[in-house]
Amino acid sequence: MSNLGVWEDAEPGVRRCILNANGSLMMMEVHFTKGAEGYQHQHPHQQMSYCLRGSFTFTIDNEQTTVTQGQSINIPPNALHGVIALEEDSALLDVFTPIREDLLKL
Repeated sequence: MSNLGVWEDAEPGVRRCILNANGSLMMMEVHFTKGAEGYQHQHPHQQMSYCLRGSFTFTIDNEQTTVTQGQSINIPPNALHGVIALEEDSALLDVFTPIREDLLKL
């Protein structure tokens, strides 16, 4: 069964919902409480993250960047990256190519 449209706990204070996955693109909304962390990880997928609300500190290959509402950031394939929410009720829209089959339950 697919988990499209289903909100899931990802990490403490982090919930995600895969909005669409078709062909080579996948879109996911991710909500964070203040101080919640998307732990450092890497994957072979290209990722772009758009800040829907709040603000975040992204760490990409040991370089930190702050992203606020309306801004976006590119995460290259295989880059070690993580994120910390700086405000309560912060949210990201993440887009991946190719789709993250590791997150998509078919």
